[in-house]
Amino acid sequence: MLLSMTGYGRAEQLIGDKTFLVEIKSLNGKQYDIRMNLPALLKPFEFNIRNLISDHLIRGSVECTVTIKQNGAGKSVALNAELAKHFYISMERLARELNASTEHLLGAVLKLPEVISSSTEVLSDQDYAAFEQILLNALQAIEKHREGEGAALEQDLLLRIKNIESYQPQIAAKEVNRRVKIKEHLTKILEEHVGKESYDANRLEQELVYYIEKIDISEEQVRLKTHCAYFKEILQESGKSKGKKLGFVLQEIGREINTTGSKAYDLDIQRLVVQMKDELEKAKEQILNVL
Repeated sequence: MLLSMTGYGRAEQLIGDKTFLVEIKSLNGKQYDIRMNLPALLKPFEFNIRNLISDHLIRGSVECTVTIKQNGAGKSVALNAELAKHFYISMERLARELNASTEHLLGAVLKLPEVISSSTEVLSDQDYAAFEQILLNALQAIEKHREGEGAALEQDLLLRIKNIESYQPQIAAKEVNRRVKIKEHLTKILEEHVGKESYDANRLEQELVYYIEKIDISEEQVRLKTHCAYFKEILQESGKSKGKKLGFVLQEIGREINTTGSKAYDLDIQRLVVQMKDELEKAKEQILNVL
């Protein structure tokens, strides 16, 4: 089973008087990269959250956003009364010396730094454990999405490999005629330029055997068949992350296809090689999305 690197997961739940919403998006990427947008309440747990996400998603470009909605009463605040008194007395004295109005003095004092501040709120271990379950629910949702995308990728990749394999019997069928055509072509050139009676037929046979062995593509076709079979075996293996391994096998498949094309010296085989390359490129595009 394949997993895609593309997915989306969302989970929302009430904890105490707060509603926690977790959204996770992932796209394809060569390595694991995560961007997080956490409220201040969860900052102390950022390291744990990062580790939990990386354990599940493994690879890809990931974005995690957590928002908190306050239900019921608003957030409590703290008034530093002593500091406010100190500022008020000092500013009132200054106002009298300057013969200035003190009508809006209290409002100005309340706006000064640290006079009014949000009360320090800490998420308890119990509440964090509840939040972690919400995060796990979002991760399960994105993993399910990745499974659906991965199933479609697997079917397409199998089709590409099957198409590549389907061209191999056609190449094998043309291989015999290729050798005959090469022999006829070389003989014709010698007869035209040297003369039919002026060359050693036995020596020609020896040279033809050497030349045909040099451009023989049977080994490439055997290795290509083996690589395609191995590719399909990997698809059936257990484990989440297979994208890099499959990508390496596709490189080997491409190497055998290219070598076949460079040694073919046959128009019909070259055409089949081009069709193989087209299927290979489509497979390479899809493998970029595989976890």
